[in-house]
Amino acid sequence: MLPAVILDDVSKKFRTYSRRYDSLKEVLLRRRRGAFDEFWALRNVSFAVQPGSTVGIIGANGSGKSTVLKLLAGILYPNKGHLNVNGRISALLELGTGFHPDYTGRENIFLNGALLGLRRDVIRERLDEIIDFADLARFIDNPVKTYSTGMYMRLGFAIAVNVDPDVLLIDEVLAVGDVAFQKKCRRSASTRSPTSRSVARRSSWCRTRPGSSSRSAAVRSGSSGSSTRCPTPPATSP
Repeated sequence: MLPAVILDDVSKKFRTYSRRYDSLKEVLLRRRRGAFDEFWALRNVSFAVQPGSTVGIIGANGSGKSTVLKLLAGILYPNKGHLNVNGRISALLELGTGFHPDYTGRENIFLNGALLGLRRDVIRERLDEIIDFADLARFIDNPVKTYSTGMYMRLGFAIAVNVDPDVLLIDEVLAVGDVAFQKKCRRSASTRSPTSRSVARRSSWCRTRPGSSSRSAAVRSGSSGSSTRCPTPPATSP
């Protein structure tokens, strides 16, 4: 069976500016926007995710985990290597992404669904299920700018899992929810269409996501390694 996600020797670099030229005159004279160094966030990362499996992308802060998810979501593009995602992607990477603060929760459900390519009649059929999952029936017609951080997260996840994606990408945003809702989210992600959906999760280290992934991909200083068991977190000095 064709893998749902393939990363083959993927690398991604960014520019870190020590000095930026703000005026048009400086840019034209120096023919560059500023003095910068190249920073490789990822180097030669390779792994594959099979349909129906859950993979935890783990590593220390700054190792490149979020960059991997943004590459998979199509927000960023690799400088080297090749990646391929087969099927519809639904991503929950940052709180409030794709929400208009002045729209109500109900209106934002339609907005997010449209961004994911769903027809309005399809969104309308799933509307009640999304609202029930988020447990926001009392507040669904209020502007989302009045929502708490937890309410944002609940609505975002409810939309993400109810659009029937083939690949679901989840960053650490679930950490803001209470324990009961976190369990509800993990149960939904693993049981809804288990033979076809693939899930990629990001976590700082595996002890924060016990039993939530069938496989792990460890990212260390921008390079990758795969393991069936989660690596031990680095020791911290008292």
